[in-house]
Amino acid sequence: MFRTRSNRFVTAVVLAAIMAMCLSPVAAQATWPAKGKSIQLWIGYAAGSGTDAGARLMAAGLENELGVSIVPMNKPGASSQIMYSELAKAKGDGYVFGTINFPSAVVSYIDPDRKATYTKKNFDLLALHIVDPGIIAVLPNSPYKTLGDLVAAAKANPKKVTITTLGIQSDEHFALLQLQEMTGAQFAFVHFSQGAAAAIAPFLGGKVDAYTGNVADVIAQYKAGQVRILGVMDDVRSRFYPDVPTFEEQGFKLYNSANRGYAVPAGTPKEIVAKLSAAMKKVMETPEHIKKVEDMGLTIRYLNPEQYSQFWDEYAENVKRLLPL
Repeated sequence: MFRTRSNRFVTAVVLAAIMAMCLSPVAAQATWPAKGKSIQLWIGYAAGSGTDAGARLMAAGLENELGVSIVPMNKPGASSQIMYSELAKAKGDGYVFGTINFPSAVVSYIDPDRKATYTKKNFDLLALHIVDPGIIAVLPNSPYKTLGDLVAAAKANPKKVTITTLGIQSDEHFALLQLQEMTGAQFAFVHFSQGAAAAIAPFLGGKVDAYTGNVADVIAQYKAGQVRILGVMDDVRSRFYPDVPTFEEQGFKLYNSANRGYAVPAGTPKEIVAKLSAAMKKVMETPEHIKKVEDMGLTIRYLNPEQYSQFWDEYAENVKRLLPL
């Protein structure tokens, strides 16, 4: 009789433990985020960068939506590769998420020389937040009046037409490689890895024939009449340059932009991923957030986790085709 009760007791304890293990993740998801517990937002670039500014706007909005503190933490280095490496190893409990930038997130693991310790599989994507379409600009007195003029010159005079990028394997560099691939033109690349400001100065000084960058880079110069933009690398015209035609309108089906979104470590519960992504969408729809992003010359473009994943895969295919550089 004692043995039977003992067996029943042991069985009950074992069943209770099993039920606890099964229910604890569900309970954790239902109470996420826990009151009084902060969420860290890891930013792969230094404070003051465009990525940093956009991420901090998102953090402020999420605090209102989720009712907990969102703590931005800058982890710069190697075009975010240091942060990606840490994020891939972090605990997937919804209390850490990080910025994802294209092309750095993709190039860093596809290029074997970068020796990345992660791939896309190490992340669960949350949402795309911001796109900054590519542009090509020239000075007002440039002989190149249209994008077609610039391409024709680079075809007739291989590697003679100089054009900026913001570094090897930057989104500008990939855009120009695609343009060369589709047209047969050959540009002379002048790489400025220190950022847009470092490239704009010599361009405005007439040291380089053309500038390749993003919509937000030259808004002030455009308004001042210091540059003429030849085209925007998007499927629609930019609200910031409504009179500038897209590449597609000029016969070049090239679409390229700097893209910024967010991800959590792989294995984060799907319910948390869905809740965090939905909160981000709500933030992006608020008039205050929209105005602040547009004041920076940037464009909001929400993609949910599934759409963002497909976007990533398509982007990676283009990168693979263009590497090695």
